[in-house]
Amino acid sequence: MLNIPGFHKNYLPTSLGNMVYYMADGLPWCTTEETISDRPTLVFFHGFGGGSSAYEWSKVYPAFASEYRIIAPDLIGWGQSSHLERNYTIDDYLTTLPEFLEEINSGPVTAIASSLTAAFMIRVAITRPELFKSLILTTPAGLSDFGENYSQSFFAKLVTTPVIDRFIYDFGVANETGIRNFLENRQFANSDRVYPEIVSAYLDSATQPLAEYSALSFVRGDLCFDLAEYIEKLTTPTAMIWGRKSQFTGPEIGLKLAQMNPTFIKAFEIIEEVGLTPQLELPGVTIGLIRRFLTKDLA
Repeated sequence: MLNIPGFHKNYLPTSLGNMVYYMADGLPWCTTEETISDRPTLVFFHGFGGGSSAYEWSKVYPAFASEYRIIAPDLIGWGQSSHLERNYTIDDYLTTLPEFLEEINSGPVTAIASSLTAAFMIRVAITRPELFKSLILTTPAGLSDFGENYSQSFFAKLVTTPVIDRFIYDFGVANETGIRNFLENRQFANSDRVYPEIVSAYLDSATQPLAEYSALSFVRGDLCFDLAEYIEKLTTPTAMIWGRKSQFTGPEIGLKLAQMNPTFIKAFEIIEEVGLTPQLELPGVTIGLIRRFLTKDLA
């Protein structure tokens, strides 16, 4: 689904398989006189959920491609990257995310990440601060924050039931109706902003062979944790963006997290009338905020 001029698909091996990533390395973003590796690097990491992939940031990162080295990966288990036939764990991502950053050979990067992946990025930055220049995070939440245990919710317990879990995935997620319903009613604040290309991109990722394993691990709560237990240890300059109408974790949770580490969480912005993914719902506003963070708040 990603076919952006000047961006090409690449593969990078990790301990759990190949990660596909998209990088701007051609016209119109660079000329033969330029060395793109000399530019500062922005790495865009998508969040979790049925059908998630690097497409999630594709309306945002081209805006920076003439100034920065842009990299946008599919995480293990998502998009075009390797899919494992087993349940996924938190350690899977705490391992493969720094492996990926080490292998792209760029020095410290600015990581721009979404939702649960953004929360993982905070934990990676705590243990491997040398990999990062700064973090720009949309709705960074562990989804069990401040003692709210998502894995004990009715839906999470329902998905732990064999056979029922696959039924829910096949009929509630991995089809056009399921994808559209989720985007319109849960992920976006305004359903009119969900257009066919978005549905098609999510459906393409959700129907990859073995895609159900990562999605169900997420829905069961296997990947959730309490970010409040870690946030005070963060020493990387960070900015946060929160959609006012994020249904899974509201901005009051984000503000509470930000207030726990005011030294390194240097900006916290709420976007009105937006849900979980402002990068898809209002990409122009998201671009403007990221540019401000890069040139002012985190410079």
